[in-house]
This record gives sequence, C-alpha cells and structure tokens, in this order.
Amino acid sequence: MTLAACGPAQPPPPPPPSSNELTVLLRTGPGTWFVGADDQGAGIDYDLAHMFAEQQGAALKVLPTGDPIEKLTEAGAGPRFGAGSLYLPGAQAPAPAKPVLYSSGYYAAEPVLIYNIDGFKPESWRDLADETVGVLQGGGLASALSKVRADHPEVRWQMSTLPSTEAMISQVSDGTLSYAIVASNDAEAARHVYLNFDKAFAVAGKQQLVWAFPPDQRQLRDRVNAFFAQLRRDGRLQRLVERYFSYGTVPRIDAGVFHERIKSTLPQLRDAFQRAQQETGIEWRLLAAIAYQESKWDAQATSETGVRGLMQLTEETAQRLGGIDRLDPTASVLAAARYLRDLKDRLPRRIAEPDLTWLALGAYNIGIAHLEDARILAQKQKLDPDTWSALKKTLPLLALPEYYETAKFGYARGAMPVAFVDRVRAYYDILLAQQPPLQPRLRMFSGVVDENAAQPMAAPVSAPK
Repeated sequence: MTLAACGPAQPPPPPPPSSNELTVLLRTGPGTWFVGADDQGAGIDYDLAHMFAEQQGAALKVLPTGDPIEKLTEAGAGPRFGAGSLYLPGAQAPAPAKPVLYSSGYYAAEPVLIYNIDGFKPESWRDLADETVGVLQGGGLASALSKVRADHPEVRWQMSTLPSTEAMISQVSDGTLSYAIVASNDAEAARHVYLNFDKAFAVAGKQQLVWAFPPDQRQLRDRVNAFFAQLRRDGRLQRLVERYFSYGTVPRIDAGVFHERIKSTLPQLRDAFQRAQQETGIEWRLLAAIAYQESKWDAQATSETGVRGLMQLTEETAQRLGGIDRLDPTASVLAAARYLRDLKDRLPRRIAEPDLTWLALGAYNIGIAHLEDARILAQKQKLDPDTWSALKKTLPLLALPEYYETAKFGYARGAMPVAFVDRVRAYYDILLAQQPPLQPRLRMFSGVVDENAAQPMAAPVSAPK
C-alpha cells in the first residue's frame, strides 16, 4: 500500500497522447485472456484493457505473447503495455535485463504448489529436496518468488518457457511434470478441466497482479493507475473479479464422471441442444450444463416429485409451454430453453451479463417470485440486487423466519438455487473449455500475431451469451 503525505492535491494525470492506437502484449491464461462463449475473447486483463482503451478514446491492438515483458521493446514506439499473469517483483528479485515500470495491483493471488495426484503429495519444502518444481518464466510468479527460490536451493527449479499457466497445469496433470507453482486463482479455474492435479500448500503470501510498461511510458502507467483506482471506487473492478475469479465447484469424482459422459453421451444429445440455441439464443453448452445438473443427461429420468425428462420439467411447466412430451429430449430441451429465455426477458434490462444469466438460472430453480424476494432483501441490506454475488447471500436467508415472515412470497429453500447455479457454472466451465461453439467464427483480434505465442484458449471461466 502506498501512503500519501498530507499536502496539496496531486495534479490529474496528463491527457492521452495524440496516437489513437494503444498496444497491449497479452498472455493467455484461465482468467486473463481466453476464448469464451461464441468464440469471443474474454478474461479480466482482456476486459480491463478494452475498458481502458475505450476510456482513453484509443483503438486497442492486442498482440498475443508468451512473455509480455520481454516483448515490450519489440512492440514499436507508441503507447504500449504488457499484461496477463504479471506479478509485482519481490524486494529481493534480481534487476531485470531491461528497465520496467509496474502499475498498482488490481488483484492479489496466493502462489501454491500443485502436484500430480497419482504421485506423492508433499506437505512442506522438506519433501521436495532434489525434486523438480516448474515455475513459469517471463514476468509471472518467477520474479515475485525469487526469495522463495533462493531460500530453497535443495529444490531443482525449472524455469519454464511454456506459453501459459494452463499449459503448465496440464503438464502436472498428465504427469509430464511432477510439481509446479501457479497462482491459486489459476489452479481453481483449471481444477475441473485437468483432473489429475491438486494443490499441496501455499508457498508465499499473496502477490499483486499488475501491468508492465517500458520506462518511456510513465504517463501511460499513471493513467492506468488512475483508471484502476476509479474502477475500485465505482465497484466495476470487484464485479470483474467476481466474474473471472469466482468459480462453480463440483466434487472431483463428479467432474471425472462428467468428462466420461461428454465422450459417451453428449454426442447423442448435441443436436437437441444446438437446435434449441438456434431457436432461442440460449448458448447450447449452457443448456447442456443445465441438463447434466438436472438429469445427468438421462432423457428418461423421473424424480419422486414428478419432474421428468432430460431437463426435469414439471407437468405444470410442460403444459404452460405447449403440452410437450417431457421424455422427448428435443422437446424437453427446447421447452427449457424457452423458459430460461422468458425468465431472462422478465428480469430488468439493466442487469448485465453474466449476472443476468445467473439470476435467471436461480429463478429457473426456485421461481422468479422468490428470486424477487431475494432481490428486495438485497436492497434492504444495501447490496446490489442486480448481481449474483449479492443474491448468493440473500437467497439462503429466505429459509429463516426473521426474513421469510416479511417476504412477499414467504418461505423458500434459498440455498438450493445457490447450489444449483454453482454446479451449472462448473459444468458449463468444462464445456466451454472442451466443446466448440455452435457457429465458430474467425476471431477478429487486431494486430500482428506472434507465431511463437499461444493464442487465446478455451478456458474454464463462464461467459454466457
């Protein structure tokens, strides 16, 4: 934290330069830059860069690279910066080969040791003597963890030139690499996609994610710092953090079964999901995630409460949607997609994605009346009723007398929709990472492509249509 002494107010940052193009050298990662729904770019650094460029009235040029700091000097002479899993170097970090300026931090992540679960789980550094531990090179955790590496010479440190954190997690999961250090948020993002790795222990305190600038871009750095400060004040930064670093969870054993059924069962159902997307606009992988949560993709499933079929529709819902045959997979999926589309349309148009989808899913599970009770309760508690993070707090309260007795629609098992949405998001994350969108489109990332760098990947972060 930087403390300012009392005195006259600092002058505002200088106006943006005359150049109308802003270049970002961006590394891919599970939460930084990836391909989301409909084959579009997403991720916290990707979104922040676009928001900053728009504020500055500049056109953003995105250059993918595996080492943003190293490539800064090769990106021309105009306004430019590096981003994507860059961490503020520690006090004992060696001086970089080229001078670098850093922004203020916009998120703090804890570095953790990950291991292959078919191997040995280390409890402490003592268990890692003479073992190889991978660390991603190029402005990631490598420089931030220089003291950790110096304190543990008994470890064989492998400075990896892999293009992304996800690539390193993949190597640990498949056994190519026994151990690696990654950020905790990256490990959480990948845990349902790569099933054979887990976290062992935290190796250091939280590290600040930052952007990097060449020394001639001090004014640009100052404007970015002012931009980050503004986003903190108005809440937009927290909403981005919740969007990209808040993950749905399912037990690992369930995730393993899900991976198997993606191979064995999904091919027979894909056409039904994709037809429903074509008619309603609800993304097919989201519908597939809902269906798996509801019936485990069993078109004949029937519960003790009378809900039936792939989407577990009630008789009342089926009649309201035209008397469809609930055991017909195509009809069941289309009916559920229409119902979800209707719920989204009934919510206030001001609600932004992905919150609009999560709220609609909550209503899909518990009913829009109880969802509205939870939104009213959020307002009373001075929370934002248009965000899922607020309703995750207020929905469970509707099961308590001190809250449901004054709610318009009374008692509700409010923890159920929270768990439902959490699970659907987890399954959706996996499908986003593994399955292509309905109509793949050529990604229109402007700028020159670094042929030696990874392109944005399908990563486990939800981005509904």
